[in-house]
Amino acid sequence: MRYVAIGDSFTEGMGDERPDGTPRGWADLVAAALAGDGAEPVHYANLAVRGRLLQPIVTTQLDTALAMSPAPTLISLNGGGNDMMRRGADLDRLVALIEGAIVRCAAEGVRLMVLSGADPSDHLPLGHVLRRRAATLTEAVRDLTGRHDVLFVDCFGDQELRRPGYWSADRLHLNTAGHLRVSGLVLTALGRPADAHRLPAALRARSVRAEARYYREHVLPWVTRRLRGRSSGDGRAAKYPDWTSV
Repeated sequence: MRYVAIGDSFTEGMGDERPDGTPRGWADLVAAALAGDGAEPVHYANLAVRGRLLQPIVTTQLDTALAMSPAPTLISLNGGGNDMMRRGADLDRLVALIEGAIVRCAAEGVRLMVLSGADPSDHLPLGHVLRRRAATLTEAVRDLTGRHDVLFVDCFGDQELRRPGYWSADRLHLNTAGHLRVSGLVLTALGRPADAHRLPAALRARSVRAEARYYREHVLPWVTRRLRGRSSGDGRAAKYPDWTSV
């Protein structure tokens, strides 16, 4: 098994940090679980970088993945979330980019797994706009992967993941519990035994002070980056750019 994960912050593992501050995330957890299933180690690379738009994911990152030696046997792809948060997002173009990635992987004989991102819209300002776009994209990708007989993991449609307890303080990225939940969804889709991680029911009221802190610490910096044309991933490199034995 040689597994490469490509994508943005969702796949990089942002929100699920180790004690030293480095991101772990669902893809690392999947690689570890796959390695635990067999006698041979899994060779794993993670090329995802936070803030990346879909086009560089399916070009630069996918180019790197397909050029690796030896070639990967499995690639996971998620992207489009950052595109949908920008004005004038062209959903038809996003679908076409994903289809191009599907066709390339098929031509190279590499198995592709496509994931939809989890749904954060209950917790975000103007979340209804993001949900409408994401729901449209998810259904289009579901149809696309069905026509090409490609494995599709629908994290967006997982109602459990919409609960606040699965999200980090910025309300945009999953926390450790969220990444554990996604890893279970992926392993189940791959036909591997996995428990569905589930948090106990809990209600958490948000105070006015907490809301003010959220806007100051998370929303304002995001808006400032957009106005300056910057991304949270500027200057960042992939965390595992080469094969790592798990």
